[in-house]
Amino acid sequence: MGTDTPIACSLGAGELERRLAAIAEIGRGSLISRQLDGGRHLLRFGADAATRRRLEEIVAAEMACCAFLDLSLTEGGGELHLSIVAPGDGQAVADGLAAAFGAAARG
Repeated sequence: MGTDTPIACSLGAGELERRLAAIAEIGRGSLISRQLDGGRHLLRFGADAATRRRLEEIVAAEMACCAFLDLSLTEGGGELHLSIVAPGDGQAVADGLAAAFGAAARG
């Protein structure tokens, strides 16, 4: 995360609405848990090929529109792990992105 990267999202209102709907759909279908560790959001998902592809698409899209976010997707223990970190001024955006996946894990 460079200090010269502006804390701003480049999506228009309609694009943002569609993106958040896609994120919520992934969360409803695959989110296992979500936690906050310091300023880092850690989200765990079921590790199937379709979920991986969709999360990779979301990560790439978010990195393009919100370059200040530090997003990483890894796999371990039969799960996909998404980490979302932002500089101090961008924490509210990271919080909102993590929340968009859903407040509760699937049962």
